[in-house]
Amino acid sequence: MPKMVVHVVDDDEEIRDALQQLLLLERFEAAVYSSGKDFLERARTRPGDCLVTDLRMPDLSGIDLLSRVVAQGLGLKVILLTGYADVPLAVQATKLGASNVLEKPFQAQELIDAITSSERAPCARERAGATTRRFRELSPREFEVLERLVLGLQNKLIAYELGISHRTVEIHRANIMKKTGVGSLSELVRVYLTATAA
Repeated sequence: MPKMVVHVVDDDEEIRDALQQLLLLERFEAAVYSSGKDFLERARTRPGDCLVTDLRMPDLSGIDLLSRVVAQGLGLKVILLTGYADVPLAVQATKLGASNVLEKPFQAQELIDAITSSERAPCARERAGATTRRFRELSPREFEVLERLVLGLQNKLIAYELGISHRTVEIHRANIMKKTGVGSLSELVRVYLTATAA
C-alpha cells in the first residue's frame, strides 16, 4: 500500500520540522513548505492526499490557501491548525470544505486521526447519520446555542442574544458536543450543514 502524501504549510520553521518528524514517524510521506505561495507553485507537480496548514500566515492565510485548493480542484483533504479558538473562522473554513480545524496545542493522535479519517469514509457517513439523529436529543435551548455556533457567533454574543450568562453558553456547548458525539467544532458544523442541506 503506497504511503499517504501529506503537504505541510507553516511559516514557523520549528512547527514545520516538528510536524514533518511526526509524519515521518507515522510512516507518511511529508512535503513541507514555508508559505502558501511556495506550496501552490509546486502542488501541481507533486500530488498528495492531504494538506495541513496554519490558519494565520503572513503570505496567504490558511483560509486563502483552502479557497485556492478548492478552486484549482487539487482534491486534497485540508486540515487547518490554529492557535486561537476562532469560531467564525472555523465555521468559514468548514463551509469552504476544510476537513478539520485543530486548535494548538493538539495531541499528535488528533492530527493523525484527522489525516487518516478519509480511509474510513463509510463509517464516517454512518457516524454523521447517527449524529444527525442525536440533534433531536438536544434541548430547545441547546438547539438555539447550536444554531448560533454554526453561524459563527462567539460565546459572549450568544449569551447576550439569549439573555444567559457566558458560563451557561459554555455548559450548553459542552452538552451539545457530548450529546452529538463530535470531536470538534468543525465536525459539528460540517454535520449540521449536511443535515440541514438534506
